[in-house]
Amino acid sequence: MKITAIQAITLAIPLKPMTPASAWSGATRKQIVVRVSTDEGVTGTGEAFAYGAPLAVASIIEESLAPLIVGQDPRRIEAVVDLMHRGTMIYGRRGLAMFAISGVEIALWDLLGRLHGAPVYQLLGGATRPRLPAYASLMRYDSPADVAAACRHFVAQGFRMLKLHQIDVASVLAAREAVGPDIELMLDTNCPWDPAGAIAMARALAPYRLFWLEEPVWPPEDYEGLARVAASTDTPIALGENESTAFGFREIIAHRAGQILQPSITKVGGISEMKKIAALAQAAGLTVVPHSFYFGPGLAATLHVAATFGGSAPIEFPTGEMETPFLTRPITAKDGWVDVPTGPGLGVEVNEEAIRRYPFVPAAAKPFVLT
Repeated sequence: MKITAIQAITLAIPLKPMTPASAWSGATRKQIVVRVSTDEGVTGTGEAFAYGAPLAVASIIEESLAPLIVGQDPRRIEAVVDLMHRGTMIYGRRGLAMFAISGVEIALWDLLGRLHGAPVYQLLGGATRPRLPAYASLMRYDSPADVAAACRHFVAQGFRMLKLHQIDVASVLAAREAVGPDIELMLDTNCPWDPAGAIAMARALAPYRLFWLEEPVWPPEDYEGLARVAASTDTPIALGENESTAFGFREIIAHRAGQILQPSITKVGGISEMKKIAALAQAAGLTVVPHSFYFGPGLAATLHVAATFGGSAPIEFPTGEMETPFLTRPITAKDGWVDVPTGPGLGVEVNEEAIRRYPFVPAAAKPFVLT
């Protein structure tokens, strides 16, 4: 069996308006579908991280990665991935090229599962958790009142864990008052503060008993600064969605930068790299809770890998509903739980109607004016 073609399909499937409104939900979401075709008619589908520069990632897939691996045996995943890593070494250890590699790698696992008629989690050794606890990952809202309303809405849907994306104490207070003491609250701040500011905020937020405080320091790779924050608060620090490869996470662990690791399967290098990171975390006594604000194959791949972990760590589940579903059978949460897809490969199919209706079209470029 040989790889005959690699295709990257860039999409922009919007989310339906939500109540309460959020600028995040009104923005167009971007997606990259990756397809690996073979001479035996078996095709694997993956997803590459797309927020930011989808055309650039797609270009790397088709112009840089395809020449490296077309003609290779897709069943030899480790060897094919090694070719991609080595072939992009001078520019690909982080960022856009690693997003591209991740999407192709996920597609290779989907292809292998389809070839053998087995779900990916079986290929990885079997699922210890065929159903996963899920936390609702909320949008960012304009006011504490909106935060409270959103929290009540998702608790009513059965979620017992909620992640906020605010950066103010008033919003966390409003959330805690809205849901009471028995619902777990996490806070993802998306890297707004220096270490001293993060320590001050962690102390201010302590009365609201956060399950974790996520990425409180800018820049996200300031692991020494994050270690100071982690040592200064009883609230667990979560981080890692902006890191790549097991080597990057080895640095996080060595610096003791946090207690909860959040590799993103469409950023770190794919399924195999996620498993390596989980092994590192286990050896260090840390918890892995993957970042997975995705609606398509990226979410499915995350579920398959997380199903092989022991313990009770939850999975991130995105809030919002797409105008046209990304998948023919969207992955759903019920009463705060998500079932791992059981079909061959990733067990999901990309919705061809969404591909037809929502191709990504970049905004018209502004002329460059030298001033």
